[in-house]
Amino acid sequence: MKEYLQKLGKSLMMPISIIAAAGIFLGLASVLQNPAIVGEMFTSMSAVQNVIGFIRAIVGALFGNLPILFAASVAIGLAKGEKTTAAFSAIIGFILFHITISYFLNLNEINATTMSVDALVAGGGSTLEATRTASLYETVLGVFTYRMNVFGGVVVGILVAAVHNRFYKTELPMAISYFGGKRLVPIMTTVTVPILGILMYYVWPILGQGIEGIGNIIAESGSFGVFLFGFIERLLVPTGLHHILNQLVRFTPIGGVAMLDGEQIVGALNIFNRLLTESNPDMSVMREATRFLAQGKIPFMVFGLPAACFAMFQTARPGEKKRVKALLLAAAIASFTTGITEPIEFSFIFVSPILFIFHALMSGLSFMLMSLLGVSIGNVQGGAIDLIVFGALRGTSTNWFFAVLIGIFYAAAYYFVFRYVILKRNVKTPGRELETDEVSTPAKVADPSELGSIIVNALGGRENIQSIDNCFTRLRLVLVDTNKIDEAILKTTGAVGVMKLDDKNVQVVYGPQVEGIALKVKDSANMND
Repeated sequence: MKEYLQKLGKSLMMPISIIAAAGIFLGLASVLQNPAIVGEMFTSMSAVQNVIGFIRAIVGALFGNLPILFAASVAIGLAKGEKTTAAFSAIIGFILFHITISYFLNLNEINATTMSVDALVAGGGSTLEATRTASLYETVLGVFTYRMNVFGGVVVGILVAAVHNRFYKTELPMAISYFGGKRLVPIMTTVTVPILGILMYYVWPILGQGIEGIGNIIAESGSFGVFLFGFIERLLVPTGLHHILNQLVRFTPIGGVAMLDGEQIVGALNIFNRLLTESNPDMSVMREATRFLAQGKIPFMVFGLPAACFAMFQTARPGEKKRVKALLLAAAIASFTTGITEPIEFSFIFVSPILFIFHALMSGLSFMLMSLLGVSIGNVQGGAIDLIVFGALRGTSTNWFFAVLIGIFYAAAYYFVFRYVILKRNVKTPGRELETDEVSTPAKVADPSELGSIIVNALGGRENIQSIDNCFTRLRLVLVDTNKIDEAILKTTGAVGVMKLDDKNVQVVYGPQVEGIALKVKDSANMND
């Protein structure tokens, strides 16, 4: 189950990478169309504004079709092979899923006409009740269905991946062999997904209420709920399951529900991005949404962790400082600019529980303080790019300066706490490893041209590798035997941490460059899809 959840969490990150980039364009576009920021003259330039409007239309289309993107992404991430077939089948499954639900809704005279606000008001309901009832449904790719948002895409992707893994290697009798193998997957998808659609027709109203209830509990918890989210999110980093928690607040009622122009928008990130498209967004609603987004990460990602890197560098032994300088500098820059923190976190979370708990508590406190101070900085990463684009450039109404002020205190706190704990408890952070470790670690850094083969050999050879995958920062592997790993060799390839989850599953932390490394490893192991 742990392995499966980690794969699921990783598969959810593919659309997030698109959303993060698209969100930056949307943020810049909203700034350039705001006369209070760029002036009336600039916003009156029709040619320029038409280009900006075009960009917003493209980005809006991405956000408007997130469910089907998640369906394809989950199917790709969970498929064991022939991933293109899995993606194709996921699209088929997604359409059939909602057509099935729509058909059964229509049997009960629930459709776009009968569930419109006007029709419900004409039937005797109040405008408020009619709006709430109408918000339970939406039109997806032209199909009237339940408003399931990203959840619908995820459940379809999970089912399609299971069907794919079961049938993509199936051989049929000679007479019908043409329909075997990967061609059988979309056929079986057509058979199985409508069953899921019928099931969700009955289950979703109950499940949706349950998810909304959890969201209400968090909302009623106020600042403590925000603190708890930030604290737990960091505690889950070693397992990789923090991705799942993040998606819950970004795309489900747990992250908030807002009525905008008569339409129900669900999820913190969805609400924020929708508000960015408005010329005069409701800042109170936006602040509620951004409580779980980038603003809570900025103090410790932009300021705290880079300061921790400086403390680790200063406390390294004199002869080791040159060696760890490049590693810590690269990790600090990644955290500062993009919010990618795992190369730093994996340098201390396994060698010092005290520093790990301190970091998680500071994360929760950061989220809570940003919420209490009324900061409104959205998007998903939490680096300086988000601080500038979604904070400073949008003006003082975002209260972005509080993130900087708190961040300065965070830098001091992280530096002094890390320095004190490392020296007081002799923590083995980079540059302070045991002498025996140093002897077993080759001094020569791996040749980049042979990086793939070196990593494969360090993992026990091609015959020891069952599957190779990666997320934003980690190489995720399933091995025959994790005891065959040579961690010393892996460190020469740029790995900053090796985490053995069990006898078969291991994660090697490389940082943002892991995508290229994964391709080289797959090439060397002859395991490309």
